Amino acid sequence: MMDILKRFKDYMQGRTSLLPISLILSALSGVLSLLPYFFIWLIIRTLLSGSVEYTHVMRYALWALATAVGSLVCYFASGMLSHLAAFRVEVNMRRRAMHSLLALPLGFFDGQSGGRIRKVIDENASETHTFIAHILPDLVGSILAPVLVFILIFVFDWRLGLACLIPILLAFLTIATMMKAETNTFQKQYLAALEVISGEAVEYVRGIPVVKVFQQTVYSFKRFYNSIINYRDLVTQYTKSLRVRMQLYQTFIHALPFFLVPTAMLIIHHGGDYGGTISDTLLYILITPILTGSVMKIMNLQYSLYNAGQAIDRMESLTQGTEPLSYPKVTSLPKQHDLRFEHVSFRYPGASEDTLRDISFHIPEGKTFALVGPSGGGKTTIARLVPRFWDVAGGTISIGGVDVRDMAKTELMREVSFAFQDARLFKTTLRDNIVYGSTHATEEDIHRVLRLAQCQSFVEQLPKGLQTQIGGKDGVYLSGGEQQRIALARVLLKDAPIVILDEATAFADPENEALIQQALVELMRGKTALMIAHRLTTIQHVDHILVIDKGCIAEQGTHDELLAQGGLYAHMWAEYHKAVAWNI
Repeated sequence: MMDILKRFKDYMQGRTSLLPISLILSALSGVLSLLPYFFIWLIIRTLLSGSVEYTHVMRYALWALATAVGSLVCYFASGMLSHLAAFRVEVNMRRRAMHSLLALPLGFFDGQSGGRIRKVIDENASETHTFIAHILPDLVGSILAPVLVFILIFVFDWRLGLACLIPILLAFLTIATMMKAETNTFQKQYLAALEVISGEAVEYVRGIPVVKVFQQTVYSFKRFYNSIINYRDLVTQYTKSLRVRMQLYQTFIHALPFFLVPTAMLIIHHGGDYGGTISDTLLYILITPILTGSVMKIMNLQYSLYNAGQAIDRMESLTQGTEPLSYPKVTSLPKQHDLRFEHVSFRYPGASEDTLRDISFHIPEGKTFALVGPSGGGKTTIARLVPRFWDVAGGTISIGGVDVRDMAKTELMREVSFAFQDARLFKTTLRDNIVYGSTHATEEDIHRVLRLAQCQSFVEQLPKGLQTQIGGKDGVYLSGGEQQRIALARVLLKDAPIVILDEATAFADPENEALIQQALVELMRGKTALMIAHRLTTIQHVDHILVIDKGCIAEQGTHDELLAQGGLYAHMWAEYHKAVAWNI
C-alpha cells in the first residue's frame, strides 16, 4: 500500500499535504462517530438506574449531537481535501499520458484501437480518482473504528465482548478464503476483458452502417460478440465460485444479536446487574453494525488497492515498448527544400523482415516525384518516414542536407505538409478545421485557399458558412470528396515547402476527382512534392516516377521512359487501361 501512495505522491506535484490532512480528518471523524453511541449508552444507563436526572440526560443528548455534528464536519472536510488531491492526481495522470503519447512516433497510432487508448486514459485515471477521493479516506475510518469498538466491547463487559468476537472471527475467516491468490488473477483477467470490450465496442459502433446495410446483427461482429461472451463467462464463473462463501459471510456477520442476547440472559441469570447488562447489550447491538460495515470496506480494500495499482501500471505501460522520438533542442535549419533518401532501410516493430531495403533517391526543390507499385510494396511507408511517423533503421532522410532526426519537431512540421488518404475533420466549426495548425491566418487567406481547393461553391451553400458545425448532433456531414478538399485547403493554408500526398483521390467520384486534381495542381505549384498514386493517369506529367516493389525501387524514370522499358510500370499501365475499359 505504501508503494501505491508513493506513486500517487509523484502525481501531486507539490501539493502532497492534501492527502495526509484528509486522512487525519477522516480518522478524527471515525473517533467522533463513536462518541454519540457512548453518550446514548449513558442515557440508557441513567434511565434504567431508577433515579433519573433529566439534566444529565439532556447534557448527554447535547454531547451526542455535538460529537455527531463534529464527525460530519470532519468527514466533509476530509472528503473535500481528498477530492482536491484526487482531481490533481487525475489531471496530472491524464496530462502525463498525453505528453507521452505526443512524444511517440506517429506510426504508433496506426496499430492502436482508439477505444483502447480512450479507456486506458479515461477509465484508469477515473479509477485512481475513486480510490483517492473515496476509498482511502474511508479506509482510515474503517480500520480505526473496529479497533476502538473492540476496545470498548471488552472494556464494558468482556463476556459480551467474547460473544461479539465469535461471529466476527468466523466472518473474517470466510473473507480470508475469498481473498486468495486467484483473486488477483481474476482481477487481471476482468480488467483485461473490460479493456477488450471497450475497444471492440468502439470498432463495432464505427461499423454499424455496414452491419445494417447487410442486415446483420451483433453476432456477425465476431470480435465484439466474443469479447462479450468471454466477459460473461469470466464473471459468471468467478461469482459462482464465491456464492457459498458470501452466503456464509452474510450469515455470520448478521448473527451478532443471536450470540449477544443469550449471553446477556446467562449473565443476568447468574447474578449479573440487570440494568448494566441490558444497557451494555443495547450498546453492543448499536455499535456492532459499525464492525459489519467496516469488514465489508476492508474486504473491498484488496480489490480497490489492486485496481488502483493496476490503473497506474496501465497508464504508465500505455507507451511502453515504443521508444519516444528524440528531437534536438538546437536544430540545424535547412537552407533548401530538396528531399533526399540515402540507403534507407526500415522494419516495423515486431516484424521479421525489412519493409524497405536500400532506398535511395533525390527530389530537387520544386520537383514532383510519384510513388507507384503493387499494394504492400512500401509506398506509404516511404512517405510516412519523411515526417518521422517512424525513424529509419538504416540510412538517412534529409531536407536541404539536414537529417530529419537533427531537426526540431516544430521545424520539421513547418517544412512538411501531409495529405492523408482518409481525410479527417474534427467535430468543430469548418473554419477551425481549416485553420488547424495555422491559427494566425487572416480571413483573406482562408477564402484564398478555399478558392484554390475548389471548396468555395459548397461552403457558400452551408447554413452558417465557415461557422457551420461539422459532425455531431447538430452539425452537418460532408461527402468524402468535400472532406478531402477541406483537408487540402488546410494543407494549402499551412504553405509548407514540402508536400506529401498519400493517394488523395483514392475514394473520390469522377466529379470530385476532377476538383481535387485542380486543388492538387495549386497545392504542388512551386513545392517539393512526393505523391502516392494508384490511378496512373494522374501522374503522367510528374517529373519522375519511382516504381516500388517488395521494399525496393524496381524501376524509375519519367512516364514515357518507363513505358519504353516494358517492365513492371508498363505492365501496370496496360492492366490499368484494361480495368478502365471494362464494363458490365
